[in-house]
Amino acid sequence: MKYAGRLAAVAVVGALSLAACGTDNNSSGSASTSSAAATGAAGSGLSGTINAAGSSAQANAIDQWKKDFQSKNAGVSVNYQPSGSGAGVQAFIQGTVAFAGSDSALKDDKGEPAQADARCKTGKAINIPMVTGPIAVVYNLPGVDGLQLSPKTIGAIFNGKITKWDDAAIKADNPQAKLPSTPIQAFHRADESGTSDNFTKFLKATAEWPYEPAKAWPAEAKGQGAKGSDGIASSVKGAEGAISYVELSFAENSQLQKAKVANGTGEFVELTPESAAKTVETAEVKGTGNDLKLGIDYATKTAGAYPIVLVTYEITCEKGLSADEAKLVKSFLTYTASDEGQTALKDLGYAPLSGELLTKVRTAVEAIS
Repeated sequence: MKYAGRLAAVAVVGALSLAACGTDNNSSGSASTSSAAATGAAGSGLSGTINAAGSSAQANAIDQWKKDFQSKNAGVSVNYQPSGSGAGVQAFIQGTVAFAGSDSALKDDKGEPAQADARCKTGKAINIPMVTGPIAVVYNLPGVDGLQLSPKTIGAIFNGKITKWDDAAIKADNPQAKLPSTPIQAFHRADESGTSDNFTKFLKATAEWPYEPAKAWPAEAKGQGAKGSDGIASSVKGAEGAISYVELSFAENSQLQKAKVANGTGEFVELTPESAAKTVETAEVKGTGNDLKLGIDYATKTAGAYPIVLVTYEITCEKGLSADEAKLVKSFLTYTASDEGQTALKDLGYAPLSGELLTKVRTAVEAIS
């Protein structure tokens, strides 16, 4: 596949950088710089270190971005630890990183916005959507290409209500397909993940899913667990009759079959960066000002919109970082939100931001000071 070579190269870069920053202990805080004349634009003579942590779903994007950004700003080092969304948010609140990557915006029910605002001291913490990671429904069923699945059918499969591939519900979604009686092996993430959180949000909104959305797969639901996106991809690839959910980049890299999923109009939509971007473009901004917390409509009725998406936010202070931190973070996020930065995502299995939302993202980044 076209993604494989590039992803392998990105993985090597990421592994080397993580090895370098694994023992990094920046006691002075989340970023440092020796440049007195830095601005928000790449190639501005910046120097220093940005420490960040959080979502592993955006790790491949961050690896590519930091390689490209550092090639333009040789004096800057970007250290990103893919420790998970929850750990990243806590590190930001504690003041040990300049920004956190999170697959969910700061959660009101956990008191995170107030804690993050307190960390920023003189300003507000803001959620800036930067990476769209489409979630693929992947399957291993030789001889069955272009499988179509409605949300209700997906929910019944992952809740153990549909156990064979020739079930009447799957036949109804695929009237022209020759479906075998192969038993279904449904795999889910065994570890807590933003991918499970967003996938179960989709199920809850569209599929008569009886469980509350969460990063941890519900114990009452059926299926087999596999750790990490790599574990999911490997499990599906190795088991005929398997089905699961995984970020598009991992599905492409493992050459897995991807199902078309019906959106709110009943249109079965193929997963592409463009079809996923349509869902994010129409998301409601629920934050105020430059806080761009989004409400994803998993039952979107936008024509050609693929409904299962994950948005990763970069969480930082609109105001309240030190002057040096602000210059570095603003410069890096200015690059990630640029046309060049967003275009780079397509080759990695992500969907670039576009339209009005991208304009709002750039405005939010420009406000960092």
